Amino acid sequence: MLSEEVNAIKENQVSQYLKKVIENVPQDWLNLTTHRLDIYNEELAKVQFLERFETLFNKNNAEQTALNELPTAFDYIRLGHPLSSVLEWAIAKSNGLDSENVISFSSKTIPVFAVLRKNLLEQKNTLIAYKGRLPEAFDANLLKQVYGYQFELKQVEQSEDLESFEGSTIFLAEQDNICDFKLNPNIDFLINTHAELGSILLVNGTNNEHYVSEIQHVRRRETIAMTPANTLVALKSFAEQIAAQSGSIGTSRDKANVVDLIREITGANTKALVASSGLSIQYAIAMGLIHEALERHPGKSIKIIVPPNCYGGTNDQARRIAACMDMVEVMDLPVDGGQDMVQSIDQVLEKIAKEDAVPYIIAEIPTNPRVEVPDLIKLEEALGKKRTTNTGDLAVDPVFVLDQTFCPNTHFLGEGEILSSIRTIAYVSGSKFPSGGKCTAGYCIPNKKAESLMDKIDLHLNLCDNEATVLQYEILAKQMPSMLQRIQDAYQNTREFVNFIQETLPQAKINFVSEELAAQGFTPSVFSLDLPTKGDTDEERENYKRSLNLKLINMMIQEIPNESKYCVSYGQLKGCYWTIPATSTQGTTKESDKDYIARVALSPNMDLEHHKKVFAEFVQNM
Repeated sequence: MLSEEVNAIKENQVSQYLKKVIENVPQDWLNLTTHRLDIYNEELAKVQFLERFETLFNKNNAEQTALNELPTAFDYIRLGHPLSSVLEWAIAKSNGLDSENVISFSSKTIPVFAVLRKNLLEQKNTLIAYKGRLPEAFDANLLKQVYGYQFELKQVEQSEDLESFEGSTIFLAEQDNICDFKLNPNIDFLINTHAELGSILLVNGTNNEHYVSEIQHVRRRETIAMTPANTLVALKSFAEQIAAQSGSIGTSRDKANVVDLIREITGANTKALVASSGLSIQYAIAMGLIHEALERHPGKSIKIIVPPNCYGGTNDQARRIAACMDMVEVMDLPVDGGQDMVQSIDQVLEKIAKEDAVPYIIAEIPTNPRVEVPDLIKLEEALGKKRTTNTGDLAVDPVFVLDQTFCPNTHFLGEGEILSSIRTIAYVSGSKFPSGGKCTAGYCIPNKKAESLMDKIDLHLNLCDNEATVLQYEILAKQMPSMLQRIQDAYQNTREFVNFIQETLPQAKINFVSEELAAQGFTPSVFSLDLPTKGDTDEERENYKRSLNLKLINMMIQEIPNESKYCVSYGQLKGCYWTIPATSTQGTTKESDKDYIARVALSPNMDLEHHKKVFAEFVQNM
């Protein structure tokens, strides 16, 4: 009884403090996908925010100035953000748990899948007990047949009814008060869902703590955290102990407008889908294609072909899928740093044809981080070439999954365009140019040849409950009409900055599109920079270059803190973003494939002259 009283006192303290926090929430916590990048320490991103927040709590300090000085929480808002971190901390505090044991999701189904994935790899039984009804998107047959997950389902009246089970027990319940958990030692994972907000997963028991990082990684790679707007609603529900009501004001018209804008911008009059993030849509594409292959080409192996040095999320997600499925294998596609994409595609497709396998290619144009564009006519020829198996039968033709985040305005898909004759699906990360950094929602659209694949992709997008939220649609509907102009203005800034660097430091190696490619419609606003180096050995030269990269980035951030940030952001509304891909976007890439160069992304709204001035000072002090 005493412990219950102590918990009640603690919960009341937390609730009273949260009410003050809610009153003083910094606007950037709600309106940006990245927060306080000027005080971002990547190694401490998961813990530093809450450590400082706990200090404020202990001092009962909820002043907005103090909250605004807190460092970045996690990265972007896929993995977590200030408000989701606070929500998870509050629920953990009231239940006597570590904050890492509470994980919020925008999706109502993916937290269940995260446990199922871990248990598939561990060959462990899972019981999914649920109160009322399962989430509408939950499809047990699909999960077993396509994903390979194994589990039992059991409907119960209340969590107290559950007895011990040989394996993991998940208790799933839809609740108006999404933050209210009743712990039971027989339940390993409690998941509360809410029709509009998403879900919150609680990891119960020290014997299950090894699941935490795995579940967080699913959130990082296949979905997103509960969005800031929805998290604020959940926090209010927790603080006031009332039912959560989102009050979203978006309409179906926003969704229709966004779909029309996607068609207009891409030049493809086909079915478009919008997801909660770029990786959410990529996951739906991958699982939809795998489902298609299982039905149309039963017994054949499936090859996901990805550049080994591409964006870490793409690379990692593909390998995570393959780890769960015996028939799926990831194959490397060298495309950058002297490797020719067309030649690599031709070679890998010849090999896959001989094996009579199903090829799915995921690649970026322009490439990341070296911003290279292949010969598109030769690319079309390589992708469209008729190939035969070892037995002389016609091989399965590839599907080209094109990440065109760097150039979402380039027309690849419409009738008569360069990839119109190849089964192609293009997708774009929405936290970049589509929203200008205001939300993470991403989208995909096929050409006519690939449109028949979209029903399967839609099926898996819904299964994972990863469609864009009402507010995300609303943000995209507001931001996308200005996208083409913003792309053009950002490109002009980037071209001017690149030309200045070439004049000021001609020894530097810059990777950026040529004027000729820009005239063809490739107008990215990102470039990579290899600074000149020195030393007697390769190791000395590499280390010197790496330290010089960091010196430049740090100088830019220190001299222009309101504009220059350390982040992988691209297509933002304002500012300039610097990163070293090898330590950020390529975090899960093999060391031998990493690029220790500086990647710079410019926006349409920034003080370019100031950036030139600081760069000139850097060169003088080299």
